[in-house]
Amino acid sequence: MKRALLLPLLGVLAACGPDVAQNVPVPTTQTQQVTTTTSAAPTVPPAPQPEKDGACPYLATSFVAEANGQRVPKVKLSTDAPHPACFFYANATEVQLTVRVYVGDARIAKTIVNEAAPDGSQPATSPAGWTGGYVSNDTGVVYAVSKGGAAVVVTSNQKQSIKARRIAETAITNLKI
Repeated sequence: MKRALLLPLLGVLAACGPDVAQNVPVPTTQTQQVTTTTSAAPTVPPAPQPEKDGACPYLATSFVAEANGQRVPKVKLSTDAPHPACFFYANATEVQLTVRVYVGDARIAKTIVNEAAPDGSQPATSPAGWTGGYVSNDTGVVYAVSKGGAAVVVTSNQKQSIKARRIAETAITNLKI
């Protein structure tokens, strides 16, 4: 029965002649250029390492001893430029406080802070205009903040975040970043 309906319909279409085909729009193929941009994850510099003895250029040893509550017999610096990381020791081998400073790409600064104070950390918003977080655990505290292309991460063997925050604020003020 279906064939019986199709055959007359085909006959009608054939009778229309070639004019019907001329009125049927012909699909055109257009080449469309698609531009994709990939935003590769920023490459974070490796964690700084203590390389040489010296005085921290942006934090006085006496200030760190008072703020962190421990005597500082030795200070070492990384070779990072323009701002070396400062390592303040509690004794000959134990680091009591580290201050890492990064200035450059804003995405890298934010990544450094997010790695130091990951999701689940307490929010940090000091000094004004800086954001990040802090994490306190059995081994101490990390206070990490960024603003634009700058990041400051303070790691202390003390558990009170106010000590690390105060040191971060002072480093930021002294660095004028």
